[in-house]
Amino acid sequence: MMLETNRLRGECLCRRVGYEVDDAFEYAMNCHCSNCRRATGSAFKPFAGIRADRLALVRGQDDVMRFGDGNHDVHCAHCGSLLYSQVRDGAYLHVTLGTLVDPPSIRPTAHIFAGSKASWFEISDALPQFDEFPTD
Repeated sequence: MMLETNRLRGECLCRRVGYEVDDAFEYAMNCHCSNCRRATGSAFKPFAGIRADRLALVRGQDDVMRFGDGNHDVHCAHCGSLLYSQVRDGAYLHVTLGTLVDPPSIRPTAHIFAGSKASWFEISDALPQFDEFPTD
């Protein structure tokens, strides 16, 4: 018997691109690498990881822009919002938590690439900090 999973809605700033994703994220973290800081314009990127087949674009498919090595980051071509990043050879997506309309059940559990965090930002919570993406 298949358990029903809650679907979450997400969208870009101008609302041209919308997606739905299962509330079945496997992990969530705050990434402090310089690429995520540049892509978001923020001190870090809060994201949640999920298998790629669990997310579907529901509007604005023609308004999507892919950028980076292997089309790594998926943005709205109009407002520039970073919606998600394709990782692990495209098998997983790192969904930017800030683009979700509905609250996910998961919360970030760690800070990654904390060794390269912005010098002007202080991590002030008690979450573990890693210099890379933890493999276990």
